[in-house]
Amino acid sequence: MSGVSAKHVVVVGAGPAGLAAARAAADAGARVTVLDAADVLGGQYWRHLPAERPAGREHLLHHNWDTYRALVDALRAHPAVTVVPTAQVWSLEQVSSPEEVSSPGRPDGGVRLNVLVGEPDGAGRAARTFEPDALVLATGAHDQTLPFPGWQLPGVYSAGAAQALAKGERVAVGRRVVVAGAGPFLLPVASSLLRTGATVLGVHEASRTGSLARGWLDRPWELAGAVGKAGELAGYVGELVRHRVPWRPGEAVVAAHGDGQVEAVTIARLDARWAPVPGTERQVEADAVAVSHGFTPRLELAVAAGCALTPNRFVVVDDAQATSVPGVWAAGEITGIGGADAALAEGAVAGTAAAGGDLGSGAAAHAVRARDRARAFAARIEAAHGIRGGWVRWLRDDTVVCRCEETTYGRVREVVELTASRETRSVKLTSRAGLGPCQARMCGRTLQELLDDGGSDGAPGVDRRPVVVPVRLGDLAALPSPSTSRPTATSHSIATTGDLT
Repeated sequence: MSGVSAKHVVVVGAGPAGLAAARAAADAGARVTVLDAADVLGGQYWRHLPAERPAGREHLLHHNWDTYRALVDALRAHPAVTVVPTAQVWSLEQVSSPEEVSSPGRPDGGVRLNVLVGEPDGAGRAARTFEPDALVLATGAHDQTLPFPGWQLPGVYSAGAAQALAKGERVAVGRRVVVAGAGPFLLPVASSLLRTGATVLGVHEASRTGSLARGWLDRPWELAGAVGKAGELAGYVGELVRHRVPWRPGEAVVAAHGDGQVEAVTIARLDARWAPVPGTERQVEADAVAVSHGFTPRLELAVAAGCALTPNRFVVVDDAQATSVPGVWAAGEITGIGGADAALAEGAVAGTAAAGGDLGSGAAAHAVRARDRARAFAARIEAAHGIRGGWVRWLRDDTVVCRCEETTYGRVREVVELTASRETRSVKLTSRAGLGPCQARMCGRTLQELLDDGGSDGAPGVDRRPVVVPVRLGDLAALPSPSTSRPTATSHSIATTGDLT
């Protein structure tokens, strides 16, 4: 309508969910701003070489590469889309009182995003503030890695880090690599390592064959919508067979050994609860280990916005991907670990709904159906590969639990005995586990597992971080004072400064 400004939708995150949300919102008539901490689009899933060092056959390392190119090309060509790379959202504020609201399209309040634009380790980053009419959170997830003796040695990597180096830099984390943990993600990690020239000694899946069968084969008719996943799995299996890489269910790396660097690992058989079976341990010489036991959603912004969480700590969303907070939608791994297909579908639904579009017809209706199929797939992943409590049996008292503070399992147990408390916050403050530079991003969920402290259903727990990313004191000191008038969402015009490829 003439004289009516388009709704401003801000999307945080430029992985599959974020890119799909941005395109859908723009197609529904919104003005869209995409904020992403990286300098190129794609997130963790489509991590690739920069434009100045392009690969001749990039598609070989990425599934759905054509989908990625189509999304990026569409965003690049759309006049209503602005992409802000190297944009780190360092805090989110809830705006409720009318005098705080800068955007005329949000008379009842909303959220304010405080952003620093520039290299994350650079000084003097540009400060920006956004107060969108609608916000789509697509912040993704990172590896959850259970500790084991020696996991602090150089040469032990999260599987996500190993894949990021392989995809984004064509660097193998080692010459002889063991891949271990749980979940289908282990297979693409092994594939990426093989394609960078590493020798993968084995892929060790903690869940036993029976657990995998029960998780994946229950109600098999529901798998009819995941034909593409079957083809993807067959491709990975074929690659492992060609390179003679064994895949061993019911096994785990329970220790790493070496003098200043990984030189060998101990692998053991596990029972159904993931406890090591005595007498099954064997040592394997290796110079690197890539480990992942699933994923932890990045919930800082959702928690800051006040979004309700499920008991297993994902953002609660309705059929339109709307959260419990008006004006805030969520998509991708923060609503459940379901893979790229689920993230793409959820992003398309969230973007359309955030822009005020119709979910009942056209591409949006197709995305809704795809999302519903993908949710069932996500539930299977948890059923087949979810963490079992017996893993604690491979810990020793000198096993480091929190690498930042070098807090050991023995120290955690001692604190529990001295304080008679298994409450995570209390143990953190006394033992210092989770109080280091990563602010419990790597060890927080592990600490909760060790303490058997699920917290209150939906409580933010270890995911409450008012300052979302590390910020220099100089950057904070340079911010405008509260009395300075804030720019409105409609006044922002930030040109894309990075390559969208």
